Amino acid sequence: MRTVLAEDDVILADALSANLRHAGFEVEVATNGAVAEYLLTRPGFDLGIIDLGLPLVDGLTVVQRVRAARPTLPLVILTALDGMENRVAGLNAGADDYLTKPFDFPELEARIRALLRRAQAHGSAALPIEAAPNHGADAKVHLGGLVFDREAHRASVRGQMIDLSPREWLLLDLLVSHVRKVISKEQIAQVWSADMSESGGPASLEVYIHRVRRKLEGSGMGIRTVRGLGYLLETQD
Repeated sequence: MRTVLAEDDVILADALSANLRHAGFEVEVATNGAVAEYLLTRPGFDLGIIDLGLPLVDGLTVVQRVRAARPTLPLVILTALDGMENRVAGLNAGADDYLTKPFDFPELEARIRALLRRAQAHGSAALPIEAAPNHGADAKVHLGGLVFDREAHRASVRGQMIDLSPREWLLLDLLVSHVRKVISKEQIAQVWSADMSESGGPASLEVYIHRVRRKLEGSGMGIRTVRGLGYLLETQD
């Protein structure tokens, strides 16, 4: 498994990369967040291990951007920050696991292998970005009365098709892929950056959120605004 280890502590990076190679992983070390983001948002790597305290681009931002670009790539956060708010922020940013320093390498290896087993069970491990399903492993997702069909590029509420513009589709795709998890405005902007079919910058995001909210009415699913963090798709009572 080709792995990016994003760690700016040279001594720790050398020790971890040596242990990972001994365990059978192929390791590329990134000593800052910009390099880590560059490597992990492109096909060819199967796993990311990311320290939060990276220079140039912080680890949390790297996780958010990588998760937006490669939704199924297993990501593990390594950090000295062990507060509950840090764990919540890391997991909501898109990390699959969170391990605090100091730690024993056998625990890290066990967590990594558990993540890879789950990824393989869902058919998502080692897929290059071009071959991966857009923003999620499932081609057809059922959430309450909402059916989101990526393969047919259709969405329906209680059997009725809903008309979505390209940006509305990308927004709903991202929300569906991270259902019940907060997605940030930066993640949405990253997904939208590849779409040139519609104009409007970040200031127009609330307009699109409002439009998609209305189109989901009657589905039992709604978009909640989490002040200061972003948005999440959740079941409505």
